[in-house]
Amino acid sequence: MTEFLLGLLDKGGYLGIFVLMILENVFPPIPSEVILGAAGVLVEQGKMNGVTLWIVATAGTLAGNLFWYWLGYRWSEETLKKVIDRWGRWLTFEWDEFTKARDIFRRYGDWIVFLLRFSPLLRTIVSLPAGLARMSVWRFSMFTFLGSLIWNGLLILGGQALAGLIDEYETLAGYAIIAVVVAGVAIYVYRFVTWKPVKAHEAEE
Repeated sequence: MTEFLLGLLDKGGYLGIFVLMILENVFPPIPSEVILGAAGVLVEQGKMNGVTLWIVATAGTLAGNLFWYWLGYRWSEETLKKVIDRWGRWLTFEWDEFTKARDIFRRYGDWIVFLLRFSPLLRTIVSLPAGLARMSVWRFSMFTFLGSLIWNGLLILGGQALAGLIDEYETLAGYAIIAVVVAGVAIYVYRFVTWKPVKAHEAEE
């Protein structure tokens, strides 16, 4: 499994990493930890340049977040409600998650876009209220890029640090990767099944 994943990333190259990082921020089940952790192994093996990977992955993260920012910028909150009510189950996107991100953004301002890059639940969702609030696209891009640069760098360094262990314990590493992927899919299925429509959240308030 480990060699298969590393082979796929090696063949996909930097463009593949860029696309995967966009999808990771748009479609929940794709884990950046697996993508960049494995890419970090390729860096340690000399098959990828660390700095190039770092910049390309962060650019992909920014592009994925700009998608959500653009939706927030284009839509009103009422339109967003309708979209979440229709498609939220498939995106496992809950209305109360949006309102939490919106309230945090309103309370702390633009800087929260940078800080929430380190939150696994709200780092992408905060892009919507940022767009709704008409936050400057340049400030949004800067804070998202800088926060993502730090987070992605840590994931790549983690992959590099574990490269030796992965080579030594390849079978165990393969099982670990499978476990992470299965956990990601299981979380997605759970959130899909337990998803609530917008009206259900409003009734609880």
